[in-house]
Amino acid sequence: MTDTAPSAVPISGQVTLPDGRVELAPGTPPPSGPYANEDLLPVPAAGRTWTTYNFSALWVGMAHNTASWTLASGLIAVGMDWKQAVFTIALANLIVLVPMLLTGHAGPKYGIPFPVFARASFGVRGANLPAVVRALVACGWFGIQTWIGGEAIYFLAGKLIGDGWRNASHFGGHAWTMWLSFALFWALQVAIIHRGMETVRRFENWA
Repeated sequence: MTDTAPSAVPISGQVTLPDGRVELAPGTPPPSGPYANEDLLPVPAAGRTWTTYNFSALWVGMAHNTASWTLASGLIAVGMDWKQAVFTIALANLIVLVPMLLTGHAGPKYGIPFPVFARASFGVRGANLPAVVRALVACGWFGIQTWIGGEAIYFLAGKLIGDGWRNASHFGGHAWTMWLSFALFWALQVAIIHRGMETVRRFENWA
């Protein structure tokens, strides 16, 4: 993103750029108090590095992954043919895309995260509810994705290494190599997330 000069006189400490994005006027002190912190402050336009391509790459990565392939194989196993399975998953991802775009629009336009955007509907304190619900869903889906990703590593490694990997001694109902695969996939995801959203953006572009 490149810096763009404001198109109008600042109103209430904010300016609207020619492309429609809104940011705090230069020199305006950031919000402070008990309901503001570094993670909740609006991001300047120059710091909003996610483009249409980045969001598209994120969605494509969410639609085309091991979990989706596993779901497709499950649908085929219960009686669908491959065309029906692919159509069902594609339709589901398109349906999910709509609320994703609606709730995510405030980020690139105003530079605010979802917990701040939700305050318009739920109030300052009430916004904690949808934020926590999203966090719980994210935790659950992270666990599901990590287990499926670990299985992918386990089976691929088994093909390369052989019976010694696939027939390892069991612990907790699964081979210890399965648990190792789970831990490796978990560590890979945490390493990316720990480095921040900019690393997530670059990884999604590559993926």
